[in-house]
Amino acid sequence: MEFVSPEDLRLDGRRPTEMRQIRAEIGVVAKADGSAMFEMGNTKVVAAVYGPREVQNRSQQLNANVLVRCEYTMANFSTGDRMRKPKGDRRSTEISLVIRQTMEECILTNLMPWSQIDIFVHVLQADGGTRSACINAATLALADAGIPMRDIVTSCSAGYLNSTPLLDLNYIEDSAGGADVTLGIMPKLDKVTLLQMDAKLSLDTVENVMQLAIEGCKAVADYIREILLENTKQLQYRRGT
Repeated sequence: MEFVSPEDLRLDGRRPTEMRQIRAEIGVVAKADGSAMFEMGNTKVVAAVYGPREVQNRSQQLNANVLVRCEYTMANFSTGDRMRKPKGDRRSTEISLVIRQTMEECILTNLMPWSQIDIFVHVLQADGGTRSACINAATLALADAGIPMRDIVTSCSAGYLNSTPLLDLNYIEDSAGGADVTLGIMPKLDKVTLLQMDAKLSLDTVENVMQLAIEGCKAVADYIREILLENTKQLQYRRGT
C-alpha cells in the first residue's frame, strides 16, 4: 500500500511534514480543578486534574514531594472496535505510567509536599497519536488548575513509511507496521521528557524522524501558549483587571 502518492500527498491529503489540525479548549469539566479538551485530527481527548489535595492513602504519602497519580482510559466507542475493554488492562496501565512520568518531569513537585495531584485522561475518539494528545491535554489541564510547572510539556509523533518520514501519524499510518516515534519535550528548557520508538531505524533515519517530531512538538507548544494567553486575557477581563 502506498502511503505517499507521487504528488507527495498522504492518504488524508497532507504533506509528509504537515500536522493534522489541532484544537483545544480549557475548562471543559466543571467540577475539576483544571481540565482541557485536545484534538489532533480525529483524535479527541479530555483531561481533568484534581489537586493538590490531601493524600487519600497515607501509605503513599511523600514527605518531600507531591504524589502524582494518573489514570488513562478509552471510551468503548472511541475506535471501530466495539469489543468492551476491561478497565486497567495492560495497555492502559502502561500509558497511565507514561503520562504520569512525563508530567512529573514538568511539575514542581517539591513545592507541594504531603499532597497529591490526580490526572484523569479519557480518549473520546481515537485515530492515532493518542499518547501525544493525552499529554497535550494533561499539560493544559495542569495549567488550568494553576499547578506550578518548570515548563509546559508538548508531544507529537513521527514515523517512517515508504522510505519517507511522516509527521503526526493517523491510525492507518500508525497501524501500517512501520517505525514510529512518540516524543515529549519541554520546549523552553529544550529537554526531552518522553521518547518511545517501536522499531529499529538507521542512525540517519532516526535523526530525521526525531527532528520532524521535535518540530511537531514545537508547533503544538506555540498553539498551547496561544490558548493559555487567550485564557489569561479572558480571566483578566472577567475580573476587571
